[in-house]
Amino acid sequence: MKRLFLLRHAKASRDEPGIDDSDRVLAPRGREDAALMGRFLKDEVYLPDQILCSTSARTRETLALLQPQLGAHPAVQYLEALYLAEADEIIALVSDVRDSVGALMVIGHNPGMEDCARALVRPPEDRKLRKRYDSMSAKFPTGALAVIDFDIESWSGIGGWTGELELFMRPKDLREEA
Repeated sequence: MKRLFLLRHAKASRDEPGIDDSDRVLAPRGREDAALMGRFLKDEVYLPDQILCSTSARTRETLALLQPQLGAHPAVQYLEALYLAEADEIIALVSDVRDSVGALMVIGHNPGMEDCARALVRPPEDRKLRKRYDSMSAKFPTGALAVIDFDIESWSGIGGWTGELELFMRPKDLREEA
C-alpha cells in the first residue's frame, strides 16, 4: 500500500510588476493556512516519509510553515521539474520514488495538482466518498490537500484511476471546524 499527499501551495501574494512568478511569496492568509494544514496533518497522523517540493518561493514557504507543525522530519527534495508541472510530469516523478517510501507528499501548483488528482483517483461509488471526490473535482483551491491510497507495492504502479480518495481537505474546511 502506498499513500500520496497532493498539496497545492497556500495562497500566494498577487502578481506584481517586476516580480517573477516563481518568486511570489505567500499572502498572510496563506501563511496561516500552511501552518493550519501542518497541524491538521499531525493531528490526523497523516505523515509523509518523503516530500517532493517545487522550487518556487510559495511552495518552499508553504513547506517551511507546514513542516514544523508535523512533528516529523521527512526527507525533502526540491525539484524544479515540479514548478508548474502538468499531471503526467507529476505522475512520472512520483513513479520514480524509491519503493521504501510508503507515504509521499508532493507540493506543487495548479492546474497540475488538480489534474493529477483527477487522473489518479477513480470515481467512488460510496456516496460519502463521492461527495469528497466531487468537491475535489469542482475546485482544488490554494492550500488544499488530497490524500490518495494505492493498493500497490511499487510507486511505478501508479496510473490512471488506480487510487482511492481517502481525504480531500481545504484550509476553509479547517477554519470552519475551529
